[in-house]
Amino acid sequence: MSPEYAMEGMFSIKSDVYSFGVLMLEIVTGKRNSSYYNEKTNFNMVGHVWELWRDGKCMDILNSTLDEEFAEEASRCVQIGLLCVQEYASDRPNVVSSSVHVGE
Repeated sequence: MSPEYAMEGMFSIKSDVYSFGVLMLEIVTGKRNSSYYNEKTNFNMVGHVWELWRDGKCMDILNSTLDEEFAEEASRCVQIGLLCVQEYASDRPNVVSSSVHVGE
């Protein structure tokens, strides 16, 4: 649930962007945000990934079943996921129009 919806009941397309970011982080970490809690830092999964990113250790939380050959792609997925879970909706990326194709 996006922070603006949880705190103020405000829902927008940027709330969906937040949810997409959480889903992407859940996939690459193999952990569910709703059930993950780090006792050392009192963070949920998203907060823990942010902390690791700031410390330059985001690869430490990746799903152990991911092969080394996917490290670069997984790192990009973490970056995209973190862009999508920015605290302020205005800082999150816009949804790309369906007429735009990746790689163009």
